[in-house]
Amino acid sequence: CAWSIERPPGDTAGCTFCHTSSEERCSTCHRRHQFDPKVAWHAEQCKTCHWGKDHRDWEAYDIGLHGVVYQVNKWDPKQFDWTKKLADADYVGPTCQYCHMRGGHHNVQRFGTVYTSMGMSMADRGAPIWKEKRDRWTSVCDDCHSPRFARENLQALDESVKDAGLKYRETFKVAEDLIKDGVADPMPKDLCPDWSGQHIWSLKIGAYHDGPEYGGKTGESGEFRMSNCTDVERLCFESVGYFQTYIFKGMAHGSWNDATYSDGSFGMDRWLVNVKQDASQARRLAALEKKVGVTWVPESFWKTGEWLDQLTGPYIVKNHPGKTIFDLCPDPGWLDTHHAPAEEV
Repeated sequence: CAWSIERPPGDTAGCTFCHTSSEERCSTCHRRHQFDPKVAWHAEQCKTCHWGKDHRDWEAYDIGLHGVVYQVNKWDPKQFDWTKKLADADYVGPTCQYCHMRGGHHNVQRFGTVYTSMGMSMADRGAPIWKEKRDRWTSVCDDCHSPRFARENLQALDESVKDAGLKYRETFKVAEDLIKDGVADPMPKDLCPDWSGQHIWSLKIGAYHDGPEYGGKTGESGEFRMSNCTDVERLCFESVGYFQTYIFKGMAHGSWNDATYSDGSFGMDRWLVNVKQDASQARRLAALEKKVGVTWVPESFWKTGEWLDQLTGPYIVKNHPGKTIFDLCPDPGWLDTHHAPAEEV
């Protein structure tokens, strides 16, 4: 993601250690100095990577119904017999591995509950394309619950994500109108170059928002920015990247508190109010400046700074004039955010 790619290495150590050093290695779960299956079967093994602001898996599981059952009973060999293979496990409650690596299957994606983009995409989760995944998920739940119970929980998840999508679209529309009307401060052209070496609005994701007011050419994509952007854009990022994923993860793991109170739906409410308040103030200020004849010039600290100059955008512009990150990357496919698969739209 651009908010990681564009930063200097020391700024994203937490991203790097999971996504490069540990990702998809046996020793990540089995532990290099033990390599004992009994160690890998404990839910805590997933905690090292699968927690935090934008992928709140461990927290949702740990304080959800299943996680509480696990934490209370994991010391009792009658309830959790760690001598059995995962395929033979008969637990009083599920661990991460029991559901996501069913029977010892190591393709975690196969039994993943994520439809797309950690729950952030505005996909139709009842569409036929997801039927196989939903049926597979239900088959895991019915080890302990009825299939009807599992399907009803899936429906509850869908409704929560749908409501979250309504809030985010409203939040996004407020920010988008500020950009289109030219009253956002700062505008993309007033910032240092973005992650790609261009000046494209950070919320212009994919080819869905074309026009000169967004910056960039037809079909060119922006990317979320966590830094050096308007407060409204940052709030939009956090609304979908943090709080909407809280809702998805909470509902998927039986953590109703996470989905609602702990910055889930209540958090999205607050961020929507803040975005509206910021937008209202920006418009009133712009109207006053126009009335008294003030021409606002953005502050220079938006364009340059000791830290900003370390980002990829300024580096590309300085060292490779006229180029973008797509020109410089030998295989740009891994960075291609221009077109989402049709089934995800």
